[in-house]
Amino acid sequence: MRRESSRHLTTLLLIGAIGWASATWAEIPSSEGRLASAWNELILTAAEAEDGFLTLKGLRTAALVHLGMHEALNRLDPRYATYLNDEIVAAGDPTAAATQVAYSIARDQYPDREALWSEQRSLGLESVLDPVARERGIAFGQVVADRVLAKRRGDGWNREAAYVWHPMGPGVYAEFAEHSGTPEGFVFGAGWATARPFLLVRPDQYRVAPPPAIESDEYVEAYREVKEVGRRGSQTRTPDQSHLAMWWKDFAENSTNRLARQLVADQELDLWDATRLYALLEMSLFDAYVSVFENKFHYNHWRPYTAIRWAAHDGNPRTIPDKDWDTMHGHTYAFPSYPSAHGTACAAAMAVFAATFGEDLDFTMVTPEVDRAGPFSGKVAMEPATRSFEDFPSAALECALSRVYLGIHFRYDSVAGYHLGWQIGHEAVSRYLQATD
Repeated sequence: MRRESSRHLTTLLLIGAIGWASATWAEIPSSEGRLASAWNELILTAAEAEDGFLTLKGLRTAALVHLGMHEALNRLDPRYATYLNDEIVAAGDPTAAATQVAYSIARDQYPDREALWSEQRSLGLESVLDPVARERGIAFGQVVADRVLAKRRGDGWNREAAYVWHPMGPGVYAEFAEHSGTPEGFVFGAGWATARPFLLVRPDQYRVAPPPAIESDEYVEAYREVKEVGRRGSQTRTPDQSHLAMWWKDFAENSTNRLARQLVADQELDLWDATRLYALLEMSLFDAYVSVFENKFHYNHWRPYTAIRWAAHDGNPRTIPDKDWDTMHGHTYAFPSYPSAHGTACAAAMAVFAATFGEDLDFTMVTPEVDRAGPFSGKVAMEPATRSFEDFPSAALECALSRVYLGIHFRYDSVAGYHLGWQIGHEAVSRYLQATD
């Protein structure tokens, strides 16, 4: 009942957001990249309304749209390498082609939003004055859209995978249905680990090193840290750490795409550069989730919530248990801990930004509100709504470590996620959609 009510409310909010976005598209600061940004915002808004980013559908759709737009633009006016290997006869206006690609893929994935996609298509085609070039571009864009959709057909983005519960033991992921707010026996994301990546060769291409042994000094140090700074009512967590713990809770595909749209406008990227940025970003985020969930279910490592409450049985006398311990926000996500998915996704995105704009660009991010606890728990406004950073690596690391202060990850989870994500983002920009000059 709570889920349906939340979805209904989010749908109502989406209608208002869609109306605003469509009405003000022409008022976005002058930049050719605004066409790509408009599609990006509308697709992710629709995705959040449909499933709250609890599936890979919205992220995958954004990747398909921007990848298709990139393909059409660079087949007609080559500036960057394309993604598809097949031969396509290119003709027509690039803007018309890119617009048609976005429209066709968005309509294919979210057919119930047809009116929205049609309106955005009309806005995108308004600037193409030559009727012959426009029609040829539309026809070519449709061909590209069909090829991109065919390329990803059967990629397993929504595949379900069985999870086998293991006997309770030190370091083993255990169920905490009462704390995650999920049905008994539920585990989230096992199927994500089996999806076909966009950029990586296979889900297990980047296997991180194992988490530290329960008897090790590293584990004890991480245990004591999260037990203290991640607990509800912690006296040692600073106000800034409390703020960043909550502020970074927004889904990475939401917060980093919001930042991408801001950067596209601030840096005045043209349509080619903006589309390439979005394509690399969405594919990196998708692959980050696939890779990190493959690692999570490989290692099946427990969460701090279990570790701290069950410490009397972990065989390590240096880990003092607390049977009443709770996280800062009173919630833990129902899947294994190591590495941090949030840290992986944030780092993958920031690596793409660093390669595009330079590592040392200073910037400010905006997160107006986040979930109070878990999904469908209601929103809480962030005060302040902004955080500023001197460079992209520091933002990625803060995102990863925020989960320690929230109480849902050990430090080694976050650090491993940070390095994994940066590696995936680097893989994207160093191997794909390279400049043709």
